[in-house]
Amino acid sequence: MVSRVFCIGRNYVEHVHEMKSEVPGSPVIFSKPPSSLVKPGEKIYFPAHGKELHHEVEVVVLIGKEGRARTESEARDFITGLTLGLDLTLRDVQNALKKKGLPWEISKAFEQSAPIGEFVPFDESVDLGRLSFSCSVNGMIRQKGNSKYMIFSIEALIVALSRIWALRPGDLIFTGTPPGVGPLSPGDGIRVESEQLGSYGWDVISAA
Repeated sequence: MVSRVFCIGRNYVEHVHEMKSEVPGSPVIFSKPPSSLVKPGEKIYFPAHGKELHHEVEVVVLIGKEGRARTESEARDFITGLTLGLDLTLRDVQNALKKKGLPWEISKAFEQSAPIGEFVPFDESVDLGRLSFSCSVNGMIRQKGNSKYMIFSIEALIVALSRIWALRPGDLIFTGTPPGVGPLSPGDGIRVESEQLGSYGWDVISAA
């Protein structure tokens, strides 16, 4: 059962540049509630409190062990599964809050802000530094990424989180998005795909 959803911002240099931000010296960490998760195939309601909904495809890590990883070698022992997910962001809301120096949870942590695929079991044969993935909208590729371009590797993220929190089985880590983020509208179909991690899709519809 998922109790915590950790998310990492600004973890690909090209995405940092497209957002006109600074490359971070340490992982940028925020969180979403479990209620933000959306299973494959479920409808995504366009959130009513914003106008610019952006997709951000990410590799997602499932933690299967309790404790703290002190080294990157130890970090691998905490991983039990991998999949793809979306960090949906209300960009207009986020930008307005950032300009005022205010927290921006309502732009990132709203209901249905984290669509997520089904987990593929992790074992030692998986190269965490070579996971390729993509995001398409209405059949057109918007984002292509590979974990080799992460600023902070998956193992490094687990160590960084472990310095602050003791990890628990069921914790999720959204590991950051590559460049190419863009808008979604009601009626759009969005799909995330990876040869290693599977293919998952959702339709965006108007709020009820």
